[in-house]
Amino acid sequence: MVVRSVLLLGDPRLRERSLPVPPDAIGSPELNQLIDDLRDTMAAREGAGLAAPQIGVLWRVVIFGITHNRRYPEAPPIPETILINPEWTPLDEEQESGWEGCLSVPGRRAQIPRARRLHYQALTPDGQRIQRTVEGFHARVVQHEGDHLNGVLFPDRLPPADSAAPQEDAETGVSG
Repeated sequence: MVVRSVLLLGDPRLRERSLPVPPDAIGSPELNQLIDDLRDTMAAREGAGLAAPQIGVLWRVVIFGITHNRRYPEAPPIPETILINPEWTPLDEEQESGWEGCLSVPGRRAQIPRARRLHYQALTPDGQRIQRTVEGFHARVVQHEGDHLNGVLFPDRLPPADSAAPQEDAETGVSG
């Protein structure tokens, strides 16, 4: 088990756009080790998802999944999913706000508007193409983790008059 350090807000590497994983890296020991490290780090930090740039690897790889998470107690289960070179498209203009936190922005949570429904496609670790249409929390997680691949952090999505709340949210009582 390898738990990697998570880069924190202010580290310039979090603002870089990640590179696509090259075709010859699919299924490689290097990519498999990265995925194992992402999985172990996400579990150790009780995250709902983690993107490779958060551990200093500028490849377009994310992992997410949740059965029960104290940070998101009302969230429905999402099976563990690994996306390589993901692409996503909102299915309509409808957005909804929801609480988000981030392992790279500890102690802060905020209501972030996101597309309610989207379609995503990506490669799996063994090179198979997957496509899914999702909504709600699942769609939120895909967009949040996908933002990391483009150098975007959740506070960047705040409406101008808002600011991130302290870790213990007064409305929900949820710790971030």
